[in-house]
Amino acid sequence: MAMLDHVTLFVRSLAASRAFYDRALAPLGYEALYAFDASTPGAKLLGYGARPKAAFWIVERAVAMGPLHVAFLAPSRAAVDAFHREGLAAGGKDNGAPGLRPHYHANYYGAFLLDPDGYNVEAVCHAPEAE
Repeated sequence: MAMLDHVTLFVRSLAASRAFYDRALAPLGYEALYAFDASTPGAKLLGYGARPKAAFWIVERAVAMGPLHVAFLAPSRAAVDAFHREGLAAGGKDNGAPGLRPHYHANYYGAFLLDPDGYNVEAVCHAPEAE
């Protein structure tokens, strides 16, 4: 059973964040599912997830929030590698190359990027390496 229903990040530019998250999350099987212009002038929202549920939302605001770390579950180590590669190509900054983090546990394979607002975004696979 999942613990969280959804997470929302406040970003300075929905367009810049969308360019990053569209590419970085695609290898993990997540896509932009919902886009809204709220009734409040200038409020823009975008929801990512796996159909039909958006669980990760970005909302454009004049000021982004403070430090934050979000980890996305990846189906494989190859998907973690692709997340990192695509995120870098979309303008993200490396914050930890793909690899094992055995200090977490023996099969913890993750990669870290900083998104356009400086949020620490991770993809992690907990499964052993495929044979």
